[in-house]
Amino acid sequence: MLDTNILILRRWIDPAELPDEVAISAITLAELSAGPHEVRRNDEQDMYDEHAERARRTEALQRAESEFDPVPFGADAARAYGRVTAAVVAAGRKPRRRIADMMIAATAIAEGLPLFTTNPGDYAGLDTLVRVVAVKRPAVPHEKT
Repeated sequence: MLDTNILILRRWIDPAELPDEVAISAITLAELSAGPHEVRRNDEQDMYDEHAERARRTEALQRAESEFDPVPFGADAARAYGRVTAAVVAAGRKPRRRIADMMIAATAIAEGLPLFTTNPGDYAGLDTLVRVVAVKRPAVPHEKT
């Protein structure tokens, strides 16, 4: 299972760090769908940057839609979500700030898949529930985070 950040950064990630067969959660597709709508101009961006960022996010969404049939967040994932929440709370973290990550992890658990991410810290405390595989975060020209 690929975390959303893998899809966003995939063109710069070494393919050898990813498995031959990959899947995404419907939650990842939801995050990618929201991405173009979350772009906001700030004092450091001009209008071009805002439009370029929106276009980049739209491209990531369209690529994911064309390449993947997302794994739904079903009943098994919903049940796993309870265990994920308990683990996050036990690790002293706040679950409300991590809802999408937790739902992606729950989907991976329900499917029996490892979770590949460039942000393994987002899944701290879940190591007894899901195998989190850290992928090296690539250097990206003009990356917006």
